[in-house]
Amino acid sequence: MDRSWVGWALHPEDREALLEAFPPAYGKVVADHVTLGLSSVYGLPAAREGEVVGVADDGQGVQALAVRIGGTTDRPDGSTYHLTWSLGPGRRAVESNDVLRERGYTPIERPWPIRLEPRRWP
Repeated sequence: MDRSWVGWALHPEDREALLEAFPPAYGKVVADHVTLGLSSVYGLPAAREGEVVGVADDGQGVQALAVRIGGTTDRPDGSTYHLTWSLGPGRRAVESNDVLRERGYTPIERPWPIRLEPRRWP
Protein backbone atom coordinates (compact mmCIF):
# COMPACT_ATOMS: atom_id res chain seq x y z
CA MET A 1 0.00 0.00 0.00
CA ASP A 2 1.24 3.47 -0.90
CA ARG A 3 2.11 5.32 2.32
CA SER A 4 3.30 8.54 0.70
CA TRP A 5 1.74 11.86 1.70
CA VAL A 6 0.67 14.94 -0.23
CA GLY A 7 0.39 18.53 0.88
CA TRP A 8 2.36 21.72 0.56
CA ALA A 9 5.91 22.84 1.25
CA LEU A 10 6.20 26.27 2.81
CA HIS A 11 8.02 28.70 0.51
CA PRO A 12 11.55 29.22 1.95
CA GLU A 13 11.27 33.03 2.08
CA ASP A 14 7.94 32.81 3.92
CA ARG A 15 9.46 30.28 6.32
CA GLU A 16 12.25 32.68 7.24
CA ALA A 17 9.83 35.58 7.79
CA LEU A 18 7.54 33.41 9.93
CA LEU A 19 10.46 32.17 12.04
CA GLU A 20 11.24 35.79 12.88
CA ALA A 21 7.61 36.66 13.61
CA PHE A 22 6.81 33.47 15.57
CA PRO A 23 9.95 32.38 17.41
CA PRO A 24 10.11 28.61 17.94
CA ALA A 25 9.30 27.68 21.54
CA TYR A 26 11.23 24.40 21.46
CA GLY A 27 14.63 23.22 20.23
CA LYS A 28 13.67 21.17 17.19
CA VAL A 29 12.38 23.49 14.47
CA VAL A 30 10.20 21.79 11.83
CA ALA A 31 8.34 24.67 10.15
CA ASP A 32 8.35 23.31 6.60
CA HIS A 33 5.09 21.81 5.36
CA VAL A 34 1.32 21.47 5.61
CA THR A 35 -0.11 17.96 5.18
CA LEU A 36 -3.27 17.24 3.19
CA GLY A 37 -3.29 13.44 3.57
CA LEU A 38 -2.30 10.12 2.03
CA SER A 39 -1.48 10.30 -1.66
CA SER A 40 -3.58 7.16 -2.23
CA VAL A 41 -6.64 9.20 -1.16
CA TYR A 42 -5.76 12.70 -2.40
CA GLY A 43 -4.02 13.85 -5.53
CA LEU A 44 -1.47 16.60 -5.54
CA PRO A 45 -3.32 19.71 -4.30
CA ALA A 46 -3.92 22.71 -6.54
CA ALA A 47 -3.86 25.53 -3.96
CA ARG A 48 -0.72 27.63 -3.86
CA GLU A 49 -1.61 30.12 -1.14
CA GLY A 50 -2.69 29.99 2.46
CA GLU A 51 -2.71 32.07 5.62
CA VAL A 52 -1.36 31.46 9.09
CA VAL A 53 -4.30 32.26 11.35
CA GLY A 54 -3.29 31.03 14.80
CA VAL A 55 -0.80 29.48 17.19
CA ALA A 56 -1.13 26.33 19.29
CA ASP A 57 1.29 25.30 22.06
CA ASP A 58 0.65 22.63 24.64
CA GLY A 59 3.38 24.01 26.92
CA GLN A 60 4.95 20.54 26.94
CA GLY A 61 6.89 20.43 23.70
CA VAL A 62 4.52 20.85 20.74
CA GLN A 63 4.05 24.17 18.96
CA ALA A 64 2.07 24.54 15.71
CA LEU A 65 0.74 27.31 13.50
CA ALA A 66 -2.83 26.89 12.25
CA VAL A 67 -3.20 27.48 8.51
CA ARG A 68 -6.21 28.41 6.41
CA ILE A 69 -6.24 27.10 2.83
CA GLY A 70 -9.09 27.74 0.42
CA GLY A 71 -11.04 29.59 3.10
CA THR A 72 -10.90 26.84 5.75
CA THR A 73 -8.61 25.45 8.44
CA ASP A 74 -10.44 22.10 8.29
CA ARG A 75 -8.62 19.26 6.57
CA PRO A 76 -10.87 16.74 4.82
CA ASP A 77 -10.09 14.18 7.56
CA GLY A 78 -11.50 16.51 10.23
CA SER A 79 -8.18 17.70 11.61
CA THR A 80 -6.71 21.20 11.23
CA TYR A 81 -4.35 22.40 8.50
CA HIS A 82 -1.15 23.41 10.26
CA LEU A 83 2.59 23.82 10.23
CA THR A 84 4.28 21.89 13.02
CA TRP A 85 6.46 24.73 14.22
CA SER A 86 8.74 23.37 16.92
CA LEU A 87 9.12 20.28 19.11
CA GLY A 88 10.66 19.52 22.47
CA PRO A 89 12.62 16.36 23.32
CA GLY A 90 10.75 13.14 22.63
CA ARG A 91 7.89 14.86 20.83
CA ARG A 92 6.84 14.10 17.24
CA ALA A 93 5.33 16.26 14.52
CA VAL A 94 2.20 14.10 14.28
CA GLU A 95 1.33 15.19 17.83
CA SER A 96 0.42 18.64 16.47
CA ASN A 97 -2.86 17.07 15.32
CA ASP A 98 -3.68 16.04 18.90
CA VAL A 99 -2.80 19.44 20.34
CA LEU A 100 -4.99 21.25 17.82
CA ARG A 101 -7.89 18.83 18.31
CA GLU A 102 -7.74 18.96 22.11
CA ARG A 103 -6.81 22.62 22.67
CA GLY A 104 -7.56 24.46 19.44
CA TYR A 105 -5.45 27.49 18.60
CA THR A 106 -5.18 31.12 19.61
CA PRO A 107 -6.03 33.35 16.63
CA ILE A 108 -3.41 35.89 15.60
CA GLU A 109 -4.36 39.53 15.16
CA ARG A 110 -4.15 39.50 11.37
CA PRO A 111 -3.88 36.50 9.00
CA TRP A 112 -0.36 36.08 7.61
CA PRO A 113 -0.32 35.20 3.88
CA ILE A 114 2.00 32.35 2.86
CA ARG A 115 3.00 30.74 -0.42
CA LEU A 116 2.57 26.99 -0.65
CA GLU A 117 4.18 24.57 -3.10
CA PRO A 118 2.26 21.32 -3.77
CA ARG A 119 4.42 18.31 -2.84
CA ARG A 120 4.49 14.57 -2.29
CA TRP A 121 6.57 12.94 0.48
CA PRO A 122 7.60 9.32 0.89
